Amino acid sequence: MHYSITHRMKRLRSSHNIRSMLAETRLNINQFIAPIFINDNITTKNPVKSMPGQFVHCIDSLNAEIDSISNLNIPAVLLFGVPKYKDEVGSCSTIDDGIIQRAIQKIRAHNPDITIIADVCLCEYTSHGHCGILNKHNRIDNDKTLDILAKQAVSFANAGADIVAPSSMTDGMVGAIRTALDKNLHQETAILSYAVKYSSNFYGPFREALEGAPKFGDRKSYFMNHANAKEAIREAFLDIEEGADILMVKPAMNYLDIIHQIKYNFPEIPLCAYQVSGEYAMIKLGAQNGLFDEEQMILESLLAIKRAGADLIISYFAKDIAKLISG
Repeated sequence: MHYSITHRMKRLRSSHNIRSMLAETRLNINQFIAPIFINDNITTKNPVKSMPGQFVHCIDSLNAEIDSISNLNIPAVLLFGVPKYKDEVGSCSTIDDGIIQRAIQKIRAHNPDITIIADVCLCEYTSHGHCGILNKHNRIDNDKTLDILAKQAVSFANAGADIVAPSSMTDGMVGAIRTALDKNLHQETAILSYAVKYSSNFYGPFREALEGAPKFGDRKSYFMNHANAKEAIREAFLDIEEGADILMVKPAMNYLDIIHQIKYNFPEIPLCAYQVSGEYAMIKLGAQNGLFDEEQMILESLLAIKRAGADLIISYFAKDIAKLISG
């Protein structure tokens, strides 16, 4: 028996041009943010062994990196720093001549137009590697941590950051930072909150690059349990109430459902997703071992994040995708 098929879906997939014309999700380079690692203890840029193609920069290699990013029309950078020295309270994170403060000033002088986002946390600055000030029981002291996070954010804003991005998952961090910024006449400095940051296994390469792994224990008592989804909605709501301008979900690949739920529940708030170091390393190393085509995997992974609902994407593939979609 023969059937007359009037609606053949394959007709709309028959050529590259037709598939491109009808693509429902598109990547735009204006939606990408490039992370940069900067270490105050090195004099040349050093490769990150677990992240092929990525480097930890010294202050003197910053201008060349900013040029390579801006020449590809990537509009923004996210800065992470390793200080000269670390102590139990992350003192180097708030000083005027700290690594990130100097990096912001250097970038601003070199390229006034690029958007500078500064990560606000303590894990890179503390000797113990945790994201806050510890009490005598080696647990996060919430109030003391809020105080130094607020000082850190103001210091970065004083140096010229456009956006500060608190990532410690400390209760009340957005409210404390918003109050401090406003009090110090930085009402125009925006807050990109790591509102939904999971205790993930995908952070290993990042911790290598920034020497930021905890010296004891883990971060499960303050990062989110990856079994939970409803909790993510509560976290996002609280940060919006405290004054977050943009929300973030981190990581991206295993949390596409969370990205979708946050966008569905808060459609009016810009949403950023962070394609983290482990996601980058898996694609890079898999491609190097001949398991798949690197360019196609980059495209597929980023389209999935965008399709899930992200408005902005932080990715170590920012320069790669800029070349792919411009070519």
